[in-house]
Amino acid sequence: RVVMDQLNTHKPAAFYQFFPPDYAQAYLDRFEFHYTPKRGSWLNMAEIEIGVLKRQCLDRRIYHAATLRAEVAAWQRRRNTTNRPIDWQFTTDDARIKLRQLYPIEIEKDLQIQT
Repeated sequence: RVVMDQLNTHKPAAFYQFFPPDYAQAYLDRFEFHYTPKRGSWLNMAEIEIGVLKRQCLDRRIYHAATLRAEVAAWQRRRNTTNRPIDWQFTTDDARIKLRQLYPIEIEKDLQIQT
């Protein structure tokens, strides 16, 4: 399984640009493509779900791989049936404050001018 974003080069036809047709088809037969949503932050959604999994299911030591698989599968079934939406609470203003140290001072000045 391959998870990809919606970039225009991320299409099965791209394999034929780089490989001979028989190789390209052999690769395509092995892969199952899953594309991320065109809008919204799918990575944030995935990180949120992993955090929920950790808090609700993996908050203890699980000694056997079979037990781990069974626990995660049961959690996944429960989670999928509840169909809970994600409540976005991190605003652009919050990001500018929290991530300020990641940006050069010039960009910070530009942001102050724009707001």
